[in-house]
Amino acid sequence: MYNHEEAIGPTLASVLDYGYPVLLVDDGSSPACRDVLISLERQYGDRVCLIRLEQNGGKGAAVKAGLRQLLKQGYTHAVQIDADGQHDLNDLPLFLELGMASPDALVTGYPRYDESVPALRYYARYLTHVWVWINTLSFRIKDTMCGFRVYPLAPVVELLDREPCGNRMDFDPEVIVRWAWRGLPIKNLPTRVHYPLDGVSHFDAVKDNVLISLMHARLFFGMLVRLPSIIRRRRNG
Repeated sequence: MYNHEEAIGPTLASVLDYGYPVLLVDDGSSPACRDVLISLERQYGDRVCLIRLEQNGGKGAAVKAGLRQLLKQGYTHAVQIDADGQHDLNDLPLFLELGMASPDALVTGYPRYDESVPALRYYARYLTHVWVWINTLSFRIKDTMCGFRVYPLAPVVELLDREPCGNRMDFDPEVIVRWAWRGLPIKNLPTRVHYPLDGVSHFDAVKDNVLISLMHARLFFGMLVRLPSIIRRRRNG
């Protein structure tokens, strides 16, 4: 997380209500946010662990660091949740249940928006969906940018060690496309998403859109290289 000192406390408390330990990843936040995170770690004791990246690397960099840390600590699965409170944590038991029923699958949410969603973001994300459908030659991924996910740790960290995935907002779509290229299972789960009126967005309209465009180009050529194996897997499966 990066500079969500107002939202992280309520979000963390809601997650802890379900009895699972939480790893907070501070992506080089400001001193004010850093101090809030340190205070939360002290407040909750061994229920909360905090790691801090010295420099802000982007959402993808923070998620990668968290996944690797959890695998190192001996966990088999991790739930990714955004710190800003936009995800409906009442759905958390559904994600955990599906993750336990399909332990080899990447479980990803697909949003059900309310009226708080910005119209531009709502329509723009479908451009990414179309490119992902092209780059996977399938419709089995219903949403590619939702940050509410369950990852099997060993295979996703192995993927990250071998293949490039973006460090900013391009991470979520890229990692799931590369997961799909490997023929690994994906489960889609509807989830309610709300954009708080006082929410803080760290999406850089220029930088992140350029990175996402470059990602789509990179994935398209990667799909062309993998096309024979994708078609062969479809015929055999």
